[in-house]
Parts: sequence; C-alpha cells; structure tokens
Amino acid sequence: MKIAITGGIGSGKSYVCQLLAQRGIKIYDCDSAAKRLMHTSPTLQQRLTELIGPETYDKERKLNKAEVARFLLLSEKNAQAINAIVHPAVAQDFLESGYQWMECAILFESGFEQLVEKVITVTAPEDIRIERIMLRDGITREKALEWIHRQWAQEKVVSLSDFEIINDGRPLEPQIEGIISAIRS
Repeated sequence: MKIAITGGIGSGKSYVCQLLAQRGIKIYDCDSAAKRLMHTSPTLQQRLTELIGPETYDKERKLNKAEVARFLLLSEKNAQAINAIVHPAVAQDFLESGYQWMECAILFESGFEQLVEKVITVTAPEDIRIERIMLRDGITREKALEWIHRQWAQEKVVSLSDFEIINDGRPLEPQIEGIISAIRS
C-alpha cells in the first residue's frame, strides 16, 4: 500500500516523517527529489532551460535558483509551467523508487494523491505554524502568513485525507500508532 504524508508549511510533517523513520519506515521526500532531479536529469534541465531561458543553469549545469524563483513568481501561469515539467518527473521517480511512503507538501495540488491509497495530513494551529516558520526561516510574521496563504487551507486538505495528525503540542506517538494500526488492519 502506498501512503502519503502531507500538510501545510509549518505543520510539522517533516518532524512526523522523522518519527516514522525512527520506526524503520522509509519515506520518499518529494521536495528533495524535485531538487535532485532538477540538478541531475538532462531531460529536465533541457525542458526547464527551454521554458525559463539560458540563465536557468550555469556552465557547470548548476541550477540558478534565483532565476527560477524570479520566473516562478512572475505569474501563476509560470508556476504551472514549471510544475508541468517537474511534477511528472517526480511522480515517475517515486513510482520507480520502491518506496511505499511519500512526503509531499502539495499532494493534492500536484495530483500526487493519485499515486497513493491513503493520505495522512499533519495539521497545527496557524499561530504555531507562523512561529515555526519564523524561527526556522528567519522571516517576518507577514511573510510566514503569506507563505501559509499560498497553500490550500488545512480544512480542505483534511477533508480529502484519510487520517489527520494534530501537531499542536499533544503527543504524536499515540496518533501515529493509531494510524499505523488502522492502515495495517
């Protein structure tokens, strides 16, 4: 059975994945895979360069993150064009990876829910998320809120999920154990 873990920025989904890894569960990280593929896949490099321009990669084929971010933030159409290149490559890589679990921040937005049978969403109150993002990334409250509001609302993601882990300070282990038991039964 293939299982996805998702949740908005600052919800603690990566921390939950660390707890699962301590149980011996290997989890495919979609964000890391996308970065790796953009650095190593000649096909992806060619398609991104054709879309964004010759400044997408330097002479050593190193990704120019600032240029990609500039292009991405110009319009929603640009973001969708990049996603149309990167998302299928990540989906294929996951399917070929042998992993049963994936961590994907934008599971439903990317259509990756179609790759799994069960979805677990990690949630946290907005104030806690804001604090976590500000501490982790050294940004202002306003910027953290902007990032949160760029993603789908937690309630919408939870409504499409099979399980929810609430990461508001209550113990996570019993929640994780309950979900693992439910999945295995």
